[in-house]
Amino acid sequence: MEIGGVNIDFLGHSGFLIRNGNGKRIAVDPYNISEGIEKVDLILITHSHYDHCSIKDITKLSKEGTIIVVSPDVQSKITRIEGVEMQVVEIGDEIEFGNVKIEVMPAYNVGKEFHPKNEEWLGYLIKLHGVVIYHSGDTDKIPEMQNLTGYGKHGNEFIALLPVSGKYVMDAEEAYEVAQMLKPDLALPMHYGAGVAGTKEDAEKFVKLCNDNGIRAELLEKI
Repeated sequence: MEIGGVNIDFLGHSGFLIRNGNGKRIAVDPYNISEGIEKVDLILITHSHYDHCSIKDITKLSKEGTIIVVSPDVQSKITRIEGVEMQVVEIGDEIEFGNVKIEVMPAYNVGKEFHPKNEEWLGYLIKLHGVVIYHSGDTDKIPEMQNLTGYGKHGNEFIALLPVSGKYVMDAEEAYEVAQMLKPDLALPMHYGAGVAGTKEDAEKFVKLCNDNGIRAELLEKI
């Protein structure tokens, strides 16, 4: 789909492909992706779990000089891939790749043990010209999200990519609560449908909750 001159495609599970008007291709957390997807310039990995840091899928999308942005615990995995550039980041970092600006956000569980806060795993705020995309990573509703409530203003199109599967992350109702708080121009569900956790029904529930309450949400088909 296209919004504000930026194309967003769903790669499955928590994976997305983002293309801006200048031809920059960005992938986030590719896992079990379809064959034949064109190589990308930049890959963002939120944490080391196999369904977010899949060496097979990162290799499929990488070309000579592809930049891979990772949390510190992912470094040893990425060193197996030849010809790429790795950039290790931490929460609070702000980095730039040409006209793409990225702010590194926290992602963690509250009252669950799967994604402890002390691991300092990541979400990403991807800032393109006039479009801001929040990929929340594997997370629950956390206080730091309140800092993002202003991104839908000042002429930006604000898109929130939120997990909906429950158990390891937020469920559909909790994700809807986050969408209510963030008030994005568009909310897209993730973390479902790959046999790891979550179903299409979870995603549909989230989309319905949002749309019934004045928040635009859509269910993207996997490319």
